[in-house]
Amino acid sequence: MEARITADLPDSLPRPAEKIAIVSFVLVFLCGMVAGAVIMSFSGHADLHGKTALAADLGTTPVSIREWKEQLNLTDQQTVQLNSILDDVFRYYDNVLADGNSRIMQILNPEQQRKYQQLIAAHRRNK
Repeated sequence: MEARITADLPDSLPRPAEKIAIVSFVLVFLCGMVAGAVIMSFSGHADLHGKTALAADLGTTPVSIREWKEQLNLTDQQTVQLNSILDDVFRYYDNVLADGNSRIMQILNPEQQRKYQQLIAAHRRNK
């Protein structure tokens, strides 16, 4: 009877082993993304691009966006869209970092948490 039930299932549904593989792949990807974001935040990655590339206020459009606008001959609408995209990326990156930091704090004991916060503060001062 069991073979009969399995035969009636559509071929498009993933089997349990395939579901586990898919979920495992997604979890590994997400963990890698968070780890990469945390590492990049501590390695001075923002210095490579400059923080001004992600400004939210078009009245203070950063030099890099102005350069892109000139070099790519972007219309005003494209420039607004570019700025919006960069702002979204910045917000997403901020959220990933906050989540990563929160998760790191959860695994540390109180003394490690204090030292970790000191390391973060020192890193931010050096930027």
